[in-house]
Amino acid sequence: MARVLVTEEIAASGLDKLREAGHEVDVRLGLTPAELIHAVRGAHALIIRSATQVDAATLEAASDLVVVGRAGIGLDNVDVTKATELGVMVVNAPVSNIVSAAEQTMALLLAQARNIPQADSALKSGKWERSKWEGVELYGKTLGIVGLGKIGALVAQRAHAFGMRLVAYDPFITEERARHMGVELVELNALLGESDFITIHLPKNKETTNLFNAESLKLTKPGVRIINVARGGIVNEVDLAAAIRSGHVQGAALDVFEKEPTTESPLFELSSVVVVPHLGASTFEAQDKAGVTIAEQVELALAGDFVPYAVNVSAGDVSNSVSPFMGLAELLGRFIGGLLDGKPADLEVIYSGELAGAGTKILTLCALKGLMSSTGHDSVSFVNAPQLAAEHNLTFSEVASVASPEYISLITVRSDGHAVSGTLMTIGTRVETRIVSVDGHAVEIAPTASMLVVHNDDRPGMIGRVGMALGEANISIASMAVGPDPKSKTALMVLSTLDPTPASVVEQLRDTDGIQDIHLITLR
Repeated sequence: MARVLVTEEIAASGLDKLREAGHEVDVRLGLTPAELIHAVRGAHALIIRSATQVDAATLEAASDLVVVGRAGIGLDNVDVTKATELGVMVVNAPVSNIVSAAEQTMALLLAQARNIPQADSALKSGKWERSKWEGVELYGKTLGIVGLGKIGALVAQRAHAFGMRLVAYDPFITEERARHMGVELVELNALLGESDFITIHLPKNKETTNLFNAESLKLTKPGVRIINVARGGIVNEVDLAAAIRSGHVQGAALDVFEKEPTTESPLFELSSVVVVPHLGASTFEAQDKAGVTIAEQVELALAGDFVPYAVNVSAGDVSNSVSPFMGLAELLGRFIGGLLDGKPADLEVIYSGELAGAGTKILTLCALKGLMSSTGHDSVSFVNAPQLAAEHNLTFSEVASVASPEYISLITVRSDGHAVSGTLMTIGTRVETRIVSVDGHAVEIAPTASMLVVHNDDRPGMIGRVGMALGEANISIASMAVGPDPKSKTALMVLSTLDPTPASVVEQLRDTDGIQDIHLITLR
């Protein structure tokens, strides 16, 4: 059972899911930074939203922490770099609120275009002011979308239905993909100069902070209206207020602010500005999805499994065709670690057949994790495996083979002169793992927790000598595969044993005439 510390309001459905999994859910709302440092000690997971600051001091105090879960998208309140250094996984719920955020963007876009909040306030205060709050149509106007990710794409889809011309700036999106959305990709300065409305959908980082400032606002089209439902601080509020007062910017609508919560901003004094207190994800549906999603991610992290929304795991997207091979890749990494006798070396992973070019970054990470785990690193994880490799000056890489193997998909792991290959085989209704080659010798054997790999002279009696030594030590052989090599007159035995082979027996076999080398493989 793990202790999960929750410091902000999370949907009950998510917390119930963690309790049903057997975890202790410790809800403590409104903690000060000092109280958080005290409370996080002994916690295995920390679940937050946007208000809790998870800084280096907090992470260092949490020596048992496995995962930080952010029930939402933005992570500017989490020191992800420090978390990665400490091997703590950071996960979020990036798709839980995308529909709500896109709809909030459209709501603010329409509110800004038609002055709805201002007219509502005036009428409720007894003023019938039709001419004062005259607005503009969206039809035929140019909408500039800064950031064409998940939310930006949904905004484009909705704005297209209003008959708007769509331009976007996003260096990570291809022109072909944008074209399929009905969006024209342009440089940022071009977008600023062409757009009647600009909507922002960027993460907050050192590149995007203060992106919309006095200088960039001067490049915008006169009369532009700006909508921000992304993160506070991307737009400089003082500079935006000045641009509105000058008449260059017609108005703005903001859901987020540089400092939150806040009741003070120079923008609040301007009648052409619409503001709301960070309501982009404030729908029942988004809150429920965020709670359930983050609970699922935290549960996976605590179980040591791969987490799809881990932001500090270098795995990329994982397709349904790749994910079944994750266990095999880690097992092969452990196997090669046994062949290296616990001394890690540079790693190369080769993918053949249908896996070649199929987005195998996660499989390479699994193999690296397996290698580091089998070479003395008990705390290795998907998060810190690359860092541990760097500390040992190890490189790791992957290759897509053009060769056509006899298997539909094959993974081969190489390191320091050794190689092991494996695949998944369908046997009836079952899918089973098979080791099919070790150090160039063709074998076929199901992996087990304890195995032996024996290189020996290819002459009669060698199998008997190995079997006799194991039998005398009361070690039962569960299965065996033999791979001879007529060219070199050597052979290789791969044995599965019911119990681990003692080191003394391994040394005895190593000294046996005809045995060239022997390796103990532990795959648990």
